[in-house]
Amino acid sequence: MKLNRKGQTLVEYVLIISLITVLAIAVVRIFGGYLQDAVTKMGCSISGKEYIEGEKVGEGYCSGDEEKLFE
Repeated sequence: MKLNRKGQTLVEYVLIISLITVLAIAVVRIFGGYLQDAVTKMGCSISGKEYIEGEKVGEGYCSGDEEKLFE
């Protein structure tokens, strides 16, 4: 009797993709504030503004953008 393993392979691929997705979401949740600060620093230097650190990670902003902050 010949077994059909295509279904088993598909399930394995779905499990691997699910694991990668969960890990990617966890990494973004853990390091998201640091990534946001890095992008904001780059944007400030490109636009010629000074970077101002926030009280928490991810709350930094460029000088002159105080009115654009969401509280």
